[in-house]
Amino acid sequence: MLDAATRARDFPALAGIVYLNTAAEGIPPPAVGEGLSQYFRDKQLGMDGRLRHAAVHAEARRLAAALVGLEADDVAICSCSSEAFNLASLALGLREGDEVVVTDLDFPASVTPFLQDGCPAAVKVWRSRAGSLVTEDLVALLSPRTRLVSLPLVSFYNGFRAAVPAVAEVVHRHSPALLAVDITQGLGRIPLDRDSGALAGADLIVSSTHKWLLGPHGGGIVGVPPKRRDAWTVPAGGWFNIHDAFGADRFERAESLPGAASFAVGMPNYPALYAIHGALEYLSGVGVAAIDRRAAPLVSECLSGLRALGVDLLSPTDPARLAGILAFRHPRADALHRFLHDRQIHVMHHAGRLRVAFHGYNTEADVATFLREFASALATV
Repeated sequence: MLDAATRARDFPALAGIVYLNTAAEGIPPPAVGEGLSQYFRDKQLGMDGRLRHAAVHAEARRLAAALVGLEADDVAICSCSSEAFNLASLALGLREGDEVVVTDLDFPASVTPFLQDGCPAAVKVWRSRAGSLVTEDLVALLSPRTRLVSLPLVSFYNGFRAAVPAVAEVVHRHSPALLAVDITQGLGRIPLDRDSGALAGADLIVSSTHKWLLGPHGGGIVGVPPKRRDAWTVPAGGWFNIHDAFGADRFERAESLPGAASFAVGMPNYPALYAIHGALEYLSGVGVAAIDRRAAPLVSECLSGLRALGVDLLSPTDPARLAGILAFRHPRADALHRFLHDRQIHVMHHAGRLRVAFHGYNTEADVATFLREFASALATV
């Protein structure tokens, strides 16, 4: 990552291929596999291994918190982002007459909990214009009944990067709603720590771990700012999330821990936590700001190349509104995807949409190869 020597050392699987699909699956560094192996060794200690599990868990939370500008006590790690949003829905205690605002750039995980028959709230959709979300359009959707606004920091669909502080100001000025931000497509790729201010005003932060974070499946990072602990206390059964779960009155009452801790509802997924810890430690050592400096020019270069090829861009054309993803439509997308894959160029294809994604392990050569072969594909298929 960042130079040829470390790329070859840390990502040997990338030799001979152009991998532009991190928005779907990140390529893990060796530290992730080493974490899984260490878990197995610690697990073999039986109950004595629990102390080591707890130490890795605590350190993973500390590293995750630093990446999102919170303290370790403000962060929990559950099983995935879908679980986190379902628990968030439970925490809200939605009733008839309540309203939830989602966007047409959201991933299903942050939308579908509120579309289930068991959810009594009405859902409104904040629709994008020319690939971007316009805050003026949000104002008309907000009311005194709005309980939640769900926002992707970076859209999985087209790479649009939202200005969270600006959205938060509108949400909190025009409604009593809380703002939940899915940072899955940004965490590990763009700076989100306290100094960046990128998440200022967010009331809930959620991310999966297997994409830009370069970790495994089985993890969902949840961040709750201290001032919102009471608002996001999940009334779920379990034991890890319960205050004094084995107390004398345990058959009479169950009291959830406040805030992020209430999202960790059962035995932690320690195998995933060891691997997540390895990924977090690796990215923290490289530095997310350095990754952004390395990858941002690749996004701009590819954007210029795609515009020159005349594709139907779904992404905003302003690089400042992008992070690591570019997306476009084509009527022959399936054939184009096969052409590229046959040449060991890995991009995402779904329903006529092609998507490319650039992380710190990508290079100028990756961009040049992709654009050259994509131009050949356009002329061939």
